Amino acid sequence: MTMLPLPPFFDPASVGQIWPVPYQERASLARQWAQQHNIAPAAQDRFKIALIGIDIQNSFCIPGFELFVGGRTGDSAVKDNQRLCTFIYHYLAHITHIVATLDTHTAMQIFHPIFLVDDRGEHPSPLTLISHEDLLHERWKFNPDIASSLHIDPDYGQRHLLHYAKRLKDREKYDLTIWPYHVMTGSLGNALVPAFEEAVFFHTIARSSQAEFDLKGDHPLTENYSAIGPEVRHGPDGELIADRNMRYLSLVQQFDAIIIVGQAKSHCLAWTVADLLEDIQATDPGMVSKIYLLEDCTSPVVAPGIIDYTDAANQSFSHFAEVGMHLVRTDQPLEHWPGINIS
Repeated sequence: MTMLPLPPFFDPASVGQIWPVPYQERASLARQWAQQHNIAPAAQDRFKIALIGIDIQNSFCIPGFELFVGGRTGDSAVKDNQRLCTFIYHYLAHITHIVATLDTHTAMQIFHPIFLVDDRGEHPSPLTLISHEDLLHERWKFNPDIASSLHIDPDYGQRHLLHYAKRLKDREKYDLTIWPYHVMTGSLGNALVPAFEEAVFFHTIARSSQAEFDLKGDHPLTENYSAIGPEVRHGPDGELIADRNMRYLSLVQQFDAIIIVGQAKSHCLAWTVADLLEDIQATDPGMVSKIYLLEDCTSPVVAPGIIDYTDAANQSFSHFAEVGMHLVRTDQPLEHWPGINIS
């Protein structure tokens, strides 16, 4: 049997809510579930599949939190995760390993309001886009009051800010975006969505496969949309401030298929896939066919009347398909995906 039934506790209506996962109960049921459905330990998989969940956290996926990814419909992330959790349970016996990234921030980071000030000492509002030209004309400047906390001097902070925006411009990246304070270290928003966390835990016990958790985005002087690399790696004097994470390339080398899902399609997911593509092309371009983008489990950032990254996200996915990655959906049976061998 390729597709398993949904476990009795899973309620799609609860996916957009916060609640504690009853770990001991789920562990007991997962063991029973594995016995009942003859689910073998993941180590026995002949065709190995890894699922990478990008930033499936309360801040991005629960309505009312600070950066809920509503997409154009207003409820996209909830629907995405309903489909994702259903997919994990249906194909529990074929998903070998799960990796979950957690965007993890503190207040004093380059994309949060406190990092910059104007001539009146006011901070930029959330969703303000700051260009290199804005900084050259001193519409915004580094906030010298936070220099001591960051263990830098105010002059360095200003030079870094100008250098940073110039690097974004040169690399044709989005302008520096000032986000609301979000996924703050240790906060409720930083945690995984309970329904997804529960599915990952259930998989861990049923398949005897320890899930992997990757915290990213905590360096104060650079954005880190991608799980693989920071937006800017070097400071104004050529010094390394943050380096690339090669773990994801090793996953592609170790597994037969990599399924990538999560939020947001226009930012953290797209940037992760773009960086992974760069690493694959530099190592073994043939591995690009191992990548599967589950496109009905991800949505773009949309703030109605302010910003809408839907078209940019779709363009990125079109490019990924053109270079050989697979765009797939949860309503397509896993065994029918090109290159998947789970019969």
